[in-house]
Amino acid sequence: MAEGDGVANQGIRIRLDDTASTSDIGALRKWLEREKPLDERARAGDLQIQERPRTDESGTPMGLGMDIVVLIVGAGAGAIATELLDQVKKAVSAWRANRRDVEDGAPPQVGVEPVNLDDR
Repeated sequence: MAEGDGVANQGIRIRLDDTASTSDIGALRKWLEREKPLDERARAGDLQIQERPRTDESGTPMGLGMDIVVLIVGAGAGAIATELLDQVKKAVSAWRANRRDVEDGAPPQVGVEPVNLDDR
């Protein structure tokens, strides 16, 4: 295995605001897993979608919240990071629109940002 293969050092953090419920987090994760471009990359072994305890920039846990992290795996992580960030942002936007249509109340605000996992 070449250096960097199978190791996630880059990712995309998806953080829902404090109005989000546990079911919102699970529903958004499932939505992301079903999005065709993300599903294809996951099946190819290029990414993993995980729920993780919320942390600050240093990696210290922050309360009870959860984040969704899309881990970019493999030596080609840098090459797909920008494209993947755009795909995740589109998927989150589509989930929020769907959530607005099928549930009462406004959907939670969502932040989507790249994160270097080695810096935490």
